[in-house]
Amino acid sequence: MRNHQIDLDNHLFAELERLGNEELDAEELRAEIERASAITKVANAINASRANSLRALQFKDEAQAAHPTLPEGF
Repeated sequence: MRNHQIDLDNHLFAELERLGNEELDAEELRAEIERASAITKVANAINASRANSLRALQFKDEAQAAHPTLPEGF
């Protein structure tokens, strides 16, 4: 796997630094805000997917403890 949580964190902090750049003119700042919005949407989707995966693993562990034989697909 090429991308890791730390890579996402680094992208988010880099964007925060770009947004804090006081040398940006109004148009550059507007473009950076749009970019930040897009990055935030993708980051939220990634984090939601990871949270779902974690919940699935927790459910599987609990289900296996209660019922050693799970339905096909788990």
